[in-house]
Amino acid sequence: MKKIKIGIVGGTGYTGVELLRLLARHPHAELSVITSRGEAGQRVCDLFPSLRGTIDLAFTDPEQADLKACDLVFFATPNGIAMQQTRALLDAGVRVIDLAADFRIKDVAIWEKWYGMPHACPDLIKTAVYGLPEINRSEIVHARLVANPGCYPTAVQLGFLPLLRAGLVDEASLIADAKSGVSGAGRKAEVSSLFAEAGDNFKAYAVAGHRHLPEISQGLSLMCNHSVGLTFVPHLTPLIRGIHATLYARMTEDADIQQLFESYYRNEHFVDVLPPGSHPETRSVRGSNQCRIAVHRPQGGNMIVVLSVIDNLVKGAAGQAIQNMNIMFGLAETIGLEIVPLLP
Repeated sequence: MKKIKIGIVGGTGYTGVELLRLLARHPHAELSVITSRGEAGQRVCDLFPSLRGTIDLAFTDPEQADLKACDLVFFATPNGIAMQQTRALLDAGVRVIDLAADFRIKDVAIWEKWYGMPHACPDLIKTAVYGLPEINRSEIVHARLVANPGCYPTAVQLGFLPLLRAGLVDEASLIADAKSGVSGAGRKAEVSSLFAEAGDNFKAYAVAGHRHLPEISQGLSLMCNHSVGLTFVPHLTPLIRGIHATLYARMTEDADIQQLFESYYRNEHFVDVLPPGSHPETRSVRGSNQCRIAVHRPQGGNMIVVLSVIDNLVKGAAGQAIQNMNIMFGLAETIGLEIVPLLP
């Protein structure tokens, strides 16, 4: 098979450099162009020394980048950028994977409310495929445009999925208590992300409403074919990478929950259901595309507690995007992603 010619728009953020790290060793990927306005002309390995000897490209100004010559373009950009350029790329026969939120939410009015801007191409939202492979694998195969899920939504949806598909819990009272490392805020200068602010500290934020809430609610509602009641509270932890989601659901009928999860994810390479009594750690997935899940039923009661951990930059962003690329181009999902997590 000929190599997939790849362009990356926005290669200077954390998800951008993670894409570069993973694609550099992908046997079917050919990195063709990496854009950045601010770093145009600078060699990628000079900005990211970790890529020395691995990537021998310079950043290109977006205005001069020949993205239409690519087979696939990843957008690792802030929200609102991909929607300005996607139509022209699709018309040129280029496939697109957007790692931001421009195409994730199907209701345009809801998207515009949460993201505070008019959508540039609402018609494309209808054709975009939500890129959670464990749910939409068959649709991703034929997709021209994939909306890569957010990090919190990935951990939460994978944790709730078997329960909602089986119809075993009260969908009106779901709770997602989720914690993220600081890299989830992006690679930008911001007081709340400074070491002296985020280190040795722990806090909740956006309790009144986080942008990932409508994305999670949309996904959970599709799992059970009706609207759900979800309380979602995100927290910032003094970690660089990692998401830990503690999920609560009240059972409406009895079942062997451990067996349910093990059976549901038996054939999923990137979802690992741990033995009974386990407590997954964020470091157990660091640098990998794995989601590790443990299921608990405290005191044998009717409350189910699901623990779901991912690396927010890999399964929560770049790794999942490459998993989607593999599916789109008829490759084994694991190619380029068979990474052993880093420890310590």
